[in-house]
Amino acid sequence: MNTVARRIRTVASWRPSFWTGNDVIISNDADDTSLTSGFVDSRSDETTEGSEAPSTLDRASGMGTSFRRQQPEFVILHYSPFKAVWDWIVLVLVLYTAVFTPYQTAFLLNEEDATMRRNRDSGTRTESPESSRANPLVIIDLIVDLMFIADIFINFRTSYLHNGEVVMNQKRIAINYLKGWFVIDTIAALPFDLLLFGSGTSDTMTIAGILKTARLLRLLRVIRRIEQFAEYGAAVLLLLMVTFTLVGHWLACIFYAIAYWERPHLESAIGWLDKLATNIHEPYVANVTDSGPSVKTYYITALYFTFTSLTSIGFGNVSPNTNAEKIFSIFAMLLGSLLSAAIFGNVSSIMMRVYQGSDEYHEKTQSIKEFINFHHLPKNLASRLQESFQHTWTYTNGIDMNT
Repeated sequence: MNTVARRIRTVASWRPSFWTGNDVIISNDADDTSLTSGFVDSRSDETTEGSEAPSTLDRASGMGTSFRRQQPEFVILHYSPFKAVWDWIVLVLVLYTAVFTPYQTAFLLNEEDATMRRNRDSGTRTESPESSRANPLVIIDLIVDLMFIADIFINFRTSYLHNGEVVMNQKRIAINYLKGWFVIDTIAALPFDLLLFGSGTSDTMTIAGILKTARLLRLLRVIRRIEQFAEYGAAVLLLLMVTFTLVGHWLACIFYAIAYWERPHLESAIGWLDKLATNIHEPYVANVTDSGPSVKTYYITALYFTFTSLTSIGFGNVSPNTNAEKIFSIFAMLLGSLLSAAIFGNVSSIMMRVYQGSDEYHEKTQSIKEFINFHHLPKNLASRLQESFQHTWTYTNGIDMNT
């Protein structure tokens, strides 16, 4: 009986090896009650001789119930599937904002301004002011604003890591978010269209468009998230190319905005917009708001110029003529030189790593061949040895898994 009792005590006091003090702690109470502390306390329980030893299932059930009691309601785990899907949705919305908000601010607001001017005159009115506001882009922007606002509320209910501890206390979560990204997220989520709705003037539309570029602040969070891919050479190269393209897009919008707002104040038609209109035989006509090239032509030409400036090629068929355009071109060329240096530097680093791995592979392959020839191994055994090395290299890339 004593032997049986000892065995029962041994089984009852056994715990899996991964329940150690180094495990992740889940804290949700004000006194930082943790899941790990429950495991540690349970180790100290002793089953005396003659007492009934609780079964493993009973203990597991009790620990599961304790965990459910400790997890507060309406708190989202930062590693949950819902949070992962939501982060991808927000990432897509941020990329949409990064591409479309500058384009809308620079190009489309001017078209809306021209439409408003036509509708003020009964002779040129093509649609009512009410119908002109029924724009799908306005609805999309409203949805984006609502999603960003919802993201703020979700962040107030999402756990976070602190020194290896999963913090689930709602007060600590709120304080951590308020000290972190709350201000940037709030500025990026403000619905400026709704705040300035009903003014109906071109100046307020322009102000709203400029303020909407504050959404680009959310790119700072995207940069922080993509740092985890920095170890992958192909991912770094892809991110650099996307960044280069995005910067070219932004500069194209700025280049057009400078020319558009400077054009009415020029004494003569020397800006690149007038030169473009003359070259493609679509000149501007006085008092005709929709004269001149199309928005598509404007954007493609501006994008073409910015990419030639960023790459320091400059064919000269689209050239800056005013002082403001020349200053912008200088800035674009300086920025392009920095981006080019970053891209080529990373490409060189990636290629060096590729060639270094290739040289190491060929060196070890040659060593195996010399070993086979020196020991006169049978052909079948030599083939199996080479296949084993190639298979191992495919999965380890030369890393010694035993060290």
